Amino acid sequence: MTDILTAPALTPADAAAEEARLRRELAAVYRLVAHFRMTDLIFTHISQRLPGPEHHFLINPYGLFFEEITASNLVKIDLDGNPVEPTPHPVNPAGFVIHSAIHRARPDAHCVLHTHTKAGCAVAAQQGGLLPVNQMSMEFHRRVGYHDYEGVALNLDEQRRLVADIGSHPALILRNHGLLTVGESAKQAFLRMYYLEKACEIQVTAQAGGTPLVLPPEDVCEYSAQQLTGEGESSSDFVDDQAYDLAWGALLRLVERIAPDYKD
Repeated sequence: MTDILTAPALTPADAAAEEARLRRELAAVYRLVAHFRMTDLIFTHISQRLPGPEHHFLINPYGLFFEEITASNLVKIDLDGNPVEPTPHPVNPAGFVIHSAIHRARPDAHCVLHTHTKAGCAVAAQQGGLLPVNQMSMEFHRRVGYHDYEGVALNLDEQRRLVADIGSHPALILRNHGLLTVGESAKQAFLRMYYLEKACEIQVTAQAGGTPLVLPPEDVCEYSAQQLTGEGESSSDFVDDQAYDLAWGALLRLVERIAPDYKD
């Protein structure tokens, strides 16, 4: 994917068209997060970087449920979380502390998605963190960072530790807090979160059985991670390189059925 921070400048018409496309995709992700019950009332955020040197982002209006988010009511903000265009909606600048730190440090993190789900918070409270309990967790084997809880994320000084803890990983588990994924697009961040959340749900369910867990050996976990992430040269007989695109197409059809107003 082209780095939108260093890509050639778009014409005003092309920039407007790209922003409209990104608004629709981000609004679709908000509706999907709501549909799959990964919300926390009006709290948490999904932010999307816009092309251009201005370092502008799209984020949800503070006070709306995720199922109320549309392409047009997303708010355009700067790196400090301040609106850069007139808007009737308030913005929660403090809620952008985590997001802005990662956007600023990671040029590839065009989208940052953060949740406070029951299963995610449960695993975030466990000393062992995410375990290789199931195939869904293998995608994140040794590919998820951990950030210790420092209180509600309202202090800018915490940003440097957040950045150090996520490193180059696609996901971060905020201990005693929740989950976070990044992506080169909103759809990639969502699909990563969907499977990170499923991995946490499976882990908590397996632990509730009260019997010892069966964990694959390290070499199998790493091999599975490479298969699922497409890293390195896989020795698999088959390669499925269209799975995520097909899944996203199906998810868009779902959004069209359950929330066609997301594009408004």
